[in-house]
Amino acid sequence: MNTRELNFAYKVRHALNESTENLPVATTDRLAAARNAALARRKKESPLRVLVTRRIIAGPVGNFVGERLAWLAPFGLILPLVVVAFGLSGIYHYEKQRRIRETAEIDAAVLSDELPLSAYLDHGFSTYIAKRVD
Repeated sequence: MNTRELNFAYKVRHALNESTENLPVATTDRLAAARNAALARRKKESPLRVLVTRRIIAGPVGNFVGERLAWLAPFGLILPLVVVAFGLSGIYHYEKQRRIRETAEIDAAVLSDELPLSAYLDHGFSTYIAKRVD
């Protein structure tokens, strides 16, 4: 329900509650009897359901396996975090090795090429090398 419908429902309820005092006794008795009949026909409440946090496998072996492996339950939360940590560590080391390879390729290209010594002193050359490494 949106706000307008809710406000309308509150206004109708308030108007009905104010006018109940002015109803004749016979009408009030009929309304009470209808309410009691409706309450008698309503569905019975379902039993309360409880969330069970203990995992048990069905069958004759279920309790044996459930009790024997109950200590593994906390690892259900920790294991994904460990996997993510190892994954991120692997990605970090892979990228680090890739950067080392790229730097080695640049060094090999610079060392195998015949450049004058003035090229190594040029600021533009060092900037170019720094951009290639990053």
